[in-house]
Amino acid sequence: MHVLITAGPTREHLDDVRFITNASSGRMGYALAASAIARRWRVTLVTGPVSLPPPAGAELRRVTTALEMFDACLGLLQQVDGVIAVAAVADYRPAQRVVGKIHRTADALRVELVPNPDILAELGRRKTHQWTVGFAVETTDLVERARAKMAAKLCDAIIVNRTDAMESADTSIQLIARADVPGLEFQGAKELAADRIIEWIAASLASTPR
Repeated sequence: MHVLITAGPTREHLDDVRFITNASSGRMGYALAASAIARRWRVTLVTGPVSLPPPAGAELRRVTTALEMFDACLGLLQQVDGVIAVAAVADYRPAQRVVGKIHRTADALRVELVPNPDILAELGRRKTHQWTVGFAVETTDLVERARAKMAAKLCDAIIVNRTDAMESADTSIQLIARADVPGLEFQGAKELAADRIIEWIAASLASTPR
């Protein structure tokens, strides 16, 4: 089993010293990579900028921007059996990156933002034999929004959690799958959550002919 896992945030630079990002530590993605490796799966980890040491045995691809992560993931898709998209990818990037530093003035600063590509949706459209599992951070209507995202992005499952898990050692997750497949709920350390998720994937997706 060869799995692609995305982790961490992306950074979208305004200039050489400032950037837009998301509050992601990368801990959940790295924990999933370690759990999959412990099961003797081959793991390619596409990671944004984080301060964590990579799990031993992971094949590491470091990226900074959403466009770099997009290119890396699409380039790897046909080499893997499945994808776990955990990364907190910035939805927007500045239309133009200023070379050097934007200096402070008394005037308001207006920045035009343009959408980044939807990595998970594009992987869903392009997959052939692969399964895909996505993550969603929501504040309200968690299950309804997760089901809508799963359908829109052609995922086999969506794992939903709240914003307070993003920089925490613990998490509270709900795994939403198709109507005929049992889901999963867990609250506790991210490393234990990762083990439960990998166990679920092994039983519900990895062993199912596609």
